[in-house]
This record gives sequence, structure tokens and C-alpha cells, in this order.
Amino acid sequence: MLSDRDSLLRRLHELRSEHRDLDTVIIRLGDGAHDQLGMQRLKKRKLVLKDEISRMESLLIPDSIA
Repeated sequence: MLSDRDSLLRRLHELRSEHRDLDTVIIRLGDGAHDQLGMQRLKKRKLVLKDEISRMESLLIPDSIA
């Protein structure tokens, strides 16, 4: 059975992969006059993923004593 840490790492990998994929799609579509609403949705999803990735990384990295 997978540990919680393994589950988090697997999910983190999935999120990073989706983030990279969205980056590729956004670059290919460019900032032209295509579907502006679709482009905004892609960028918003990318930001949500970035926040989720940061949150998960903070769960995986133990707090250091400063």
C-alpha cells in the first residue's frame, strides 16, 4: 500500500505534468485574436495548478528551524 507521501508525490508529478502541458498549449495558441475566453481559462487553470503545486511542495518539505 502506498504511503501518504508516495500519494502526494504521485499527485505532485501529475500536477506538474498538466502545468507543463498547459504551458505548451498556451504557447502554441499564442496571444493572437483566437479564443480569448479559452485562453483566459487556460491561464487561470495554470495559475490554480501552480498554487496547488506550491501547497503540495510545502507539505512535502519539512519546516526547518530558523
